[in-house]
Amino acid sequence: MVRTVWQRVARFSLLRSGSGLRYGVGLLTFVAALLLRWAVDDVLPSGFPYLTFFPAVILTTFVVGLGPGVVTAVLSGLAAWYFFIPPYGTLPVNPSSGVALAFYAVIVAVDIALIHGMQVTLARLREERRRTASLLAAQTTMFHELQHRVANNMQFVSSLLDLQRRSVGRSPEGAMAALEEAGRRLGTMARVHRRLHDPQSGDDFGRHIEGLCQDMLQATGTLDVTCRVSVGTAPQSPERLLALALLIVEALTNALKHAFVGRDGGVVTIELDAVPDHPGQLHLRVIDDGVGLPEGVDVLRLPSLGWKIIQSLAAQLSGQLSYGPADGAGTRIDLRFPA
Repeated sequence: MVRTVWQRVARFSLLRSGSGLRYGVGLLTFVAALLLRWAVDDVLPSGFPYLTFFPAVILTTFVVGLGPGVVTAVLSGLAAWYFFIPPYGTLPVNPSSGVALAFYAVIVAVDIALIHGMQVTLARLREERRRTASLLAAQTTMFHELQHRVANNMQFVSSLLDLQRRSVGRSPEGAMAALEEAGRRLGTMARVHRRLHDPQSGDDFGRHIEGLCQDMLQATGTLDVTCRVSVGTAPQSPERLLALALLIVEALTNALKHAFVGRDGGVVTIELDAVPDHPGQLHLRVIDDGVGLPEGVDVLRLPSLGWKIIQSLAAQLSGQLSYGPADGAGTRIDLRFPA
């Protein structure tokens, strides 16, 4: 019952209102308590000078805060001392009035301290509840995002295995080679995930690509090939970053397998930046200085699984994919896509 009453009183809390309104409410509460005390003075026996002032102090502190509560307590004490402690109409200083005033001061001080402490605790609880709700909402969002990414990754793996299945010949050796190739690509995908989602590695996409290049060079044993990475800007979406990183890794893999056959090393340049005359567009270039493509070969029509994966990722990025000879020698892959 008492809890219900205080909950209803708390609905009228003005703790977040301006100081003028709060102190005004405290003054009106004091005036109401004083008028009520005068109204019941004739029916009360002597010895109850603070009867209506205690509730006024408690309500004021609870509804409008510490400062107005203290002001109401001081005004109430002075009014009771002047009007309701004999001799009336004066401010008597004697042992009897001293005991009464001390009693009043102790009671209202304890009441104000308890109520203020309760308000501070409730404010902290409200803040903790707000933070907990915010964290819960963030965790829920992250969980749904994680589910979405896992579903996308599983779909990508399914598509990759399907492409690999189509390239399998009828011989057991062909199936074994296809499985090994699929395992290598899935391992590469896992490395991309680790690098992109490692909290300690930061958000520098260029650094991620440099690390992936070094991983690929070490995995293939082509340490005489140099990777040059230049990233001016990158997509913000984690899904698009993942697709772009996988495309770059696949293009690099093709270059390492075919571009430097019969040569001692070479250079693969990876550049990603904004398109100056097309806001919101990005331009990816993967350029090698290798042997180049045979004349008249259309790589987009080749049965190569690597090129099929590159085309699939380019379509996922809604990009325009093209290729051609690099300046001088080698091969150049261009992709323009929305950021």
